Amino acid sequence: MNIKNIKPILLHGILSIFILVLYSILLYSCTNPFAPKLSDKPINAGMYGDQRTVEGVFQNFKTSYLYKDTIAYGRLLSPDFVFIYRNYDKGVDASWGRDQDMISTAGLFNASQALELVWNDIIVSSGDSSLMDISRGFNLTITFNPSDIIRLQGRVNVRIRRDSTDIWRIIRWRDESNY
Repeated sequence: MNIKNIKPILLHGILSIFILVLYSILLYSCTNPFAPKLSDKPINAGMYGDQRTVEGVFQNFKTSYLYKDTIAYGRLLSPDFVFIYRNYDKGVDASWGRDQDMISTAGLFNASQALELVWNDIIVSSGDSSLMDISRGFNLTITFNPSDIIRLQGRVNVRIRRDSTDIWRIIRWRDESNY
């Protein structure tokens, strides 16, 4: 093999390595458009509660709102979950199921810049080791932008059920707020 034959092979090898390095730099410096960042707050695994306890359910609800975490939120809801609220315009109670609630909550998470939920004391709690009814107050601050902040106070009446894996899940959420 003479020098004339080696030169094109060497150039081709150097060019291939250059293209591979350039491609690697571009690949690792891009943001994945299918996995956008949802929150600037660092996720602290200790913020999530043990859903085998009633208090863990409320802690996970609060944390899912803080981090706008639809996966953690979805784990709270039983497949037969029902959300009930008062439609004051029509003067009747209205409701929707788990799927609509997940869509509605995801819309709230996406539309807001920040959510802060504070659970107040439990007003009423009754039930046993497999089914509980709990009434409790809350304060919710929804920040859409710095000049559009909504502060809500309300009360909920939830029914939770322990499933076969000893995890408590919400089966009914009755919003007893007056807004």
